[in-house]
Amino acid sequence: MLEIKGLCKTFNPGTINEKKVFEDLSLTLNSGDFVTVIGGNGAGKSTLLNMIAGTYPFDKGQLLLDGKDITKLKEYERAAFMGHVFQDPLLGTCSNLSIAENLSIARRKGKRRTLRRGITEAEREEYRALLAPLGLGLEERLTEKVGLLSGGQRQALTLLMATLVRPQLLLLDEHTAALDPKTAQIVLDLTNELVQRDQLTTLMITHNMRDALKTGNRLIMMSEGKIILDINGEAKKQATVSDLLALFEQNNASLDDKMLLG
Repeated sequence: MLEIKGLCKTFNPGTINEKKVFEDLSLTLNSGDFVTVIGGNGAGKSTLLNMIAGTYPFDKGQLLLDGKDITKLKEYERAAFMGHVFQDPLLGTCSNLSIAENLSIARRKGKRRTLRRGITEAEREEYRALLAPLGLGLEERLTEKVGLLSGGQRQALTLLMATLVRPQLLLLDEHTAALDPKTAQIVLDLTNELVQRDQLTTLMITHNMRDALKTGNRLIMMSEGKIILDINGEAKKQATVSDLLALFEQNNASLDDKMLLG
């Protein structure tokens, strides 16, 4: 589903702040893969997701999605077939619009706009049915502005919006990191449910090594712009946090406080 070929990226080339992030990085995701990505600060995790999403251009390399070359597509063009959930719950929704209006915008992603009524009664019922299983009471607050919701409620809503129209690729950039443990678990459970239900090809960055091990079918560890571990199947099931810590140490890879405390 996703092929990254020979990715190279250097920020601020030719200056004192030059930073080479990737040098000939390649990665392939099969259809339906749920890949968790771990690594310390500066490993290149978020930069990789941003380059896939089109936020940053490549210096060199090729990006294929379901066999189609999307390397030169702009971020807004890729957004038509990608879902993206950010670490900051405020980034995925519009504060001044209601819950129903946010969901309606997501429902029409990639479609032509018309002058017909924005939200039909059938859609309202659909949105209530989508929100009710969350147990957050949002199904009774469809007309309430999203800016009044808590961070966890907004992140759960963002996740629903990102998957309302089935994306070819779902990108999750530490989407539970800013939430309290209880709410983070609710959002992670919802993530697993949506990915499994629709067999979404998913790339999820996390600092929590336990979450990385128990979530998805494949785990990638990054360090200094390189993939130093790529495991799936039985190898992933049998791996432990201690194994990951030992591998970090063997590769002199940096560990940050969030990973250790997680």
